[in-house]
Amino acid sequence: MWRQKKRGFTLIELLVVIAIIALLMSILMPALQRVRKQARNVMCQSQLKQWGTIWAMYTDDNNGRFPLRSGNGGRWMESLSEYYLAGSEDARLCPLVTKIANPEMDAGVDWWGSTFTAWGKIPAWDKGGNRTVGFYGSYGANGYIYVPNTNGAGGLSTLTYPNGTSVPDWFWKTPLVKNAFEIPMFLDSYFFDGWVQATNTPPQYLDWKNKSDVDAMNRFCIDRHQERINGVFMDYSVRFIGLKELWTLRWHQKYDRAGPWTLAGGVQKTDWPDWMQGFKDY
Repeated sequence: MWRQKKRGFTLIELLVVIAIIALLMSILMPALQRVRKQARNVMCQSQLKQWGTIWAMYTDDNNGRFPLRSGNGGRWMESLSEYYLAGSEDARLCPLVTKIANPEMDAGVDWWGSTFTAWGKIPAWDKGGNRTVGFYGSYGANGYIYVPNTNGAGGLSTLTYPNGTSVPDWFWKTPLVKNAFEIPMFLDSYFFDGWVQATNTPPQYLDWKNKSDVDAMNRFCIDRHQERINGVFMDYSVRFIGLKELWTLRWHQKYDRAGPWTLAGGVQKTDWPDWMQGFKDY
């Protein structure tokens, strides 16, 4: 009996199939990457909600007060350590941050972070102000939430800004204030804290750094979550914050929310650095 011989794929047919698969992959991969990034954004917010609980536990245990901060100590990493180190040190890292700036604490190596690199580990050669050697993270505190230590050498009262205003006049000291939902407390950052002013300039380009305390907004103005960062506010709520929106938040008690980098203050799209001009305005 005659039987029809089974026919295999020709080389051209195989190449066509491979080309179609490659085309589908080129279409699907960006979408999958976006989904993955969005999932990590949500994970970051979930982690910051836990940090909101940690801050709440600390203030509940300390008569509703934030840590006592001086030039030589009181940073959140040390003050809150008993509340988070029992879980994992990596709780200090946003899920999108997979590298640490100076993991071996090598001499002379910069330990300041960036958009996707954690600050730290703080090395022994740069532990000024009693910084804790070995600490690292990708979040930073609003420096004005603390209780300022105004006594003796190293107290925060010794710090002044160009307008001559004394720092202690700006501090919140407690989360029990009116409109706490407008006050940023703990945010994505490439340093562990920042003393923000309305006149602080935006980064000249992505990951540009001005390490001075008097121009600290760039520590938080990082494009970590698709033109936004995540932050916990003083009512312990968590949400996305647009990068230009940073200039409109209530960083301290004397902060000008209609400063020169806001729509209310007259900023124009072309005033922003090129990399930020297309971002949402506030």
